[in-house]
Amino acid sequence: MKTMFRYNWMVREAWYAWCEGVPEEELLRERTGGVGGILRTLFHMVDVEWSWIRVMQGEPDFQEDFAGYRSLKRVKELDRRFRPEVEAFVDAWHDGLERRPFHDRRADGTVVVDAWGEIMRHVVAHHIHHAGQLSVWAREVGKAPVSPNVIGRGLIAPDL
Repeated sequence: MKTMFRYNWMVREAWYAWCEGVPEEELLRERTGGVGGILRTLFHMVDVEWSWIRVMQGEPDFQEDFAGYRSLKRVKELDRRFRPEVEAFVDAWHDGLERRPFHDRRADGTVVVDAWGEIMRHVVAHHIHHAGQLSVWAREVGKAPVSPNVIGRGLIAPDL
């Protein structure tokens, strides 16, 4: 679990660096699919990751409004603000949390119960899904996308 979160953070940082060489109008341009554009997708990835961790801990969740984050600098600042809380939760993760129930109270009054481990994997998969969308849009912009490789990132040191 921890390895995949670290992988996602490394990839997200690489996307931020990728964005540095792209005109802001391209980052903000509405695109087909996903949540609508490159910068909005990066914002969404940060917000959703943090939101799930918050609600799992029983903390209030609020939806950040992209209107206040319409620059790469602002999205990165949001990530820097949210990541310490997410990272602390991920670092404290242990097998005993896998099946802890999360009671999701829906707007219609129904309650769905999911395991924390399932939610954590959803957060990982959500990030990877959107990184794939960014890769398609990168090619539309005429730039090579960030590599999705897990191998070669030094996430797990081999026994030698």
